[in-house]
Amino acid sequence: MNRRQMLVSSAALATAAASGTPAFAQSGTSMPVPPVARRIPVTIEQLGRTRIDDYQWMKDDNWQNVLRDPSLIKADVREHLEAENAYREAMLAPTADLQEAMFQEMRGRIKEDDSSVPSPYGPWEYFTRFETGAQHPFYCRRPKGQTDGEQILLDANALAEGKDYSSVGGTSPSPDHRYFVYAEDDQGSEVYKIYVKDLTTGQLIGDPIGDATGDFSIAPDSQWLFWINRDDNGRPDKIFRRPITGGDRALVYEETDDGMFMGIGRTSDDAFIIIGIQNQETGEARYIPGNDPTATPTLAEARVDGTLYDLDHWGDRWIIRTNADGAVDFKICEAPTDNPGKSGWRDLIPFTAGKIIEGVGLFQDWLVRQERADANTRIVVRSRAGEEHAIAVDEPAYALGVQGSRDYATNLTRYTYNSMARPTETYDYDMATRQRTLRKTQEIPSGHNPGDYIVERMEAPHADGAMVPISILRRRDTPVDGSAPVLLYGYGSYGIPMSASFSANRLSLVNRGFIYAIAHIRGGSDKGWGWFLAARRMTKKKTFEDFIACAEHLIARNYATAGKIVAHGGSAGGMLMGAVNNMRPDLWAGVLANVPFVDVINTMSDTSLPLTPPEWPEWGNPIEDADAYDYMMSYSPYDQVEAKAYPAVLATGGLSDPRVTYWEPEKWVARLRPATTSGNPVLLKINMTAGHFASSGRFDYLRDIAHDYAFCVWAIARGWEHHH
Repeated sequence: MNRRQMLVSSAALATAAASGTPAFAQSGTSMPVPPVARRIPVTIEQLGRTRIDDYQWMKDDNWQNVLRDPSLIKADVREHLEAENAYREAMLAPTADLQEAMFQEMRGRIKEDDSSVPSPYGPWEYFTRFETGAQHPFYCRRPKGQTDGEQILLDANALAEGKDYSSVGGTSPSPDHRYFVYAEDDQGSEVYKIYVKDLTTGQLIGDPIGDATGDFSIAPDSQWLFWINRDDNGRPDKIFRRPITGGDRALVYEETDDGMFMGIGRTSDDAFIIIGIQNQETGEARYIPGNDPTATPTLAEARVDGTLYDLDHWGDRWIIRTNADGAVDFKICEAPTDNPGKSGWRDLIPFTAGKIIEGVGLFQDWLVRQERADANTRIVVRSRAGEEHAIAVDEPAYALGVQGSRDYATNLTRYTYNSMARPTETYDYDMATRQRTLRKTQEIPSGHNPGDYIVERMEAPHADGAMVPISILRRRDTPVDGSAPVLLYGYGSYGIPMSASFSANRLSLVNRGFIYAIAHIRGGSDKGWGWFLAARRMTKKKTFEDFIACAEHLIARNYATAGKIVAHGGSAGGMLMGAVNNMRPDLWAGVLANVPFVDVINTMSDTSLPLTPPEWPEWGNPIEDADAYDYMMSYSPYDQVEAKAYPAVLATGGLSDPRVTYWEPEKWVARLRPATTSGNPVLLKINMTAGHFASSGRFDYLRDIAHDYAFCVWAIARGWEHHH
C-alpha cells in the first residue's frame, strides 16, 4: 500500500469515527480467541485479613535477574505474555493502516536532523544533534561563538548498535573540559554503566562503573568522579568516589533507610558537592567542600519527618528551598556559608499559599525561581539587591520552563515556552537588560498552524468544593456538541504537575476530530503542594474522583458524551485508570493504561521491590497499618475488579521495568477479561525488550505511541457500534 492510500484509509477512518459509523472490520468471520490465564489460587494472610490471588504465579521469583537479562524469564510466563501479545496484534490488525499512517505523520512532524540550542560552558558550547534516519543523538561541542570546529563526544547510535535497547542517562563534561562522562542503560531496567572518555585521546579510560543509577557528579577540580550505587534490589544505597581516570573506589556515604532516594551534584558556584537524600515528604542534605573533594560529607540539617529542603550555594551564602515551618508551597531561605543548618536560615522569599516554588537557579548576580499556580508556570528573576521581575505569558494554558545555564558568571538565562497549540520556543534572556532573544522554534516539517487550534481552560467542580482545572486542545473546526470523541489524560501522584504543553504526536488524534483534555487533578502540584497533600494516603480517592468530575464536567458542557471518552494515564496514572475503570466504566469507550501500577496491595507489601519502601509515604504501609491496608484495598484496581460492563482496555508494560513490574498489567488483564460483561476486549502489550519508558530509539518510540493512539480511535469506533 502506498503512502497516499494509507492517508486516504486513515481519513476515511477518521470520518467514520467522528460520524459514529463503525470503521473497522475484522478479516474473516471468526474473532481472535483470547488466551485464558490459568488460575492457581494463593491465600495471603496479612494483619488478620485474607485475600486470594489467582495469578501470583505470573511474578517471576527471579525477577531481579530478569531485569538484567529478560531472556531469563520463566518459560510459562514468557509463553503467556507471547500469547497475549499475539491476541492483541490479531485484535488490532484492522488498525494496521491507521497505525502506519499515524507513525508516518508523527515522524513527518520531527525535524530529523534537528539539534539543540548550544549551551555555553567555559570556552565551549555543548549541544546534541540528530542525523536524518538516526534513532539516537550525537553529543557534541564546538568552540564558543563559532559555527564550525565540532567535536563529537558520543555517538549514541554506535553505542546502541546490536542492542535491543540503549538509553543514555546523565552526560557531563568535566569542569576542565578534558573528560566526558556518560551513563548507559542497555536493558530498560534503569541499571546504568558509567563511562569516562578522555577527550584529548578520544579513548575510554578506567573500567566502566556498573550497577549505578545514571546520576553522577564530577568534582570541581575534575579529578574525582562521584556516583550512586544500586543494590541487588535495584535501590540506591551508597555513594562512591574514585579518581576520574580510574582506580579504587571509596565509600563516601551509605544510606540505611531503604525508603530514601539519593542525588549528587555540584552547587551552582562550584563551591561544594551536595548529596541530597529524600523521599516524597522528608529530606536532608550533606556537603563536601569543592576544594577538598575527598573530605567526609557534613550534614547540613538532620532529616525531620514531613520537611523537605534543597541546598545550593550563592558565592557568599547558602540558598535553601524548603517547606519547613508550615511553608506548604515552599519558601526560599538564605544562610551563612559556615552555618547551613536550620538555625542559620533566614527567609529571603516568603511562602505564598497556592503558589508553589518549583525550583531555583543561581547565577553570580541573579536568583531565578520557577513558580506554579492554577496549573500555569511563571519565571521570576531577582537581583542580589532584591529587585524582582517576572517573565509571564498571557494565555489561558501554557508551559514555561527554566533551562538556566552551565555558566555561573553570566547575565544570560535560557527558558522555553510552549502551549498545547504552539510548538516550543527557546529564548535566551538577558536578566540585566530584560531583552529576550529567540534562539529556536520547534520546527514541524509537515506543517503546523497554531491558529487552526483552540486552547481552553475550564474548571470542574468536585462535590467537596474543589475546582479542578482542565486544559483543552481542539481543532477550530471540531464541533462542541457532544459528537466529538475525547481523550482525557490524567496522572495525579507524587506532587508531579501536568503541564499544558505542546505535543506534536497528539495532533494525530486532534486532527482526526478528537478533543484532547488534561485533567489537573489532586495528587499533583498543579495548584500548589497542598493540591498534592489533599490526595494521598487516606485521601487518595480524591485523585480518582477529580478525574471523574472532569469527565462529567466535559459532558455537562457538551464537550463530551458518556461512552465516547478514552481515559489515558501511565504508571501511577495507570493506577488512576484502573480505579476509574472500576468506579465509572460507563463513562469510557476505552481505557489506555501504560505501565499501570494496579496491583497496589501486593506491590506495597513486597519489600523486595525497589520502590516499595520509598512509596509508603505516598500510599501508606499495608504491612504494618491495618487502616492503610483497608483503604488501599478499597481502591486497588486489581483487587476491585468485579463483574460489570467494562469498556475496551489496553494495558502496556515492559519486561525489564523496575518501577511497574510486567506482572502488574499481566495480572490485571487476566482478572479483568473473565469479569467484563460488555463483550469489549481487554488487551495486553508487553514490550519484551524494554522497560518503563518504552522503546529507546526515537522512531521505535513513535511506533509505540501510534499503536496506542490507534487503539483510542478503534475503541471509540467500537464503543459507538456497541452503544448503537
